[in-house]
Amino acid sequence: MDMRRGLALLPLVLLLLAMAEITAFVAVAHAIGAFWALLIVAVATVAGLALLRREGVKGWRAFREAAESGRPPGAQVSNSLVGLLGALLLAVPGFITGVAGLLLLTPGIRELVRRGVTHATERRIPAAVAGDLFGPRKVRVRRGDPVTPDDVPVTTTPGPAIEGEVVEGEIVR
Repeated sequence: MDMRRGLALLPLVLLLLAMAEITAFVAVAHAIGAFWALLIVAVATVAGLALLRREGVKGWRAFREAAESGRPPGAQVSNSLVGLLGALLLAVPGFITGVAGLLLLTPGIRELVRRGVTHATERRIPAAVAGDLFGPRKVRVRRGDPVTPDDVPVTTTPGPAIEGEVVEGEIVR
């Protein structure tokens, strides 16, 4: 799906989310009472707003430290984006977005989503840019005769593995 089609569906997705949030609020209010349901939503929203500021400052500091020490800042940026998204979802009034925000703020799920963001970003940008953002990538190598894009086998001699960087360019024979 291209970006324009995804953006065209955004109003429909937001409408469905609003309907789901209202349904969830009515169900929770029916179960525990309207006062307690409103109180939970209000506390979650205030906590989300406070976390937005904290996650933003924390992310900016991590980015600056990585940049100043010469490390690629990509991991800090993607971790901060996931934290900001979690805080933003928690700040939006509602039970569904609140639970999604809390899940994104838990360390295990946050790490899984951060890896997903990293992999999605690496697929959409050139390898050299991905290396600058996220550092050298680990590449799996299979033993055997490699095949070039022209389906011409290249002979290799088995030897120890070496660390390296994936660089786009011509194949040297």
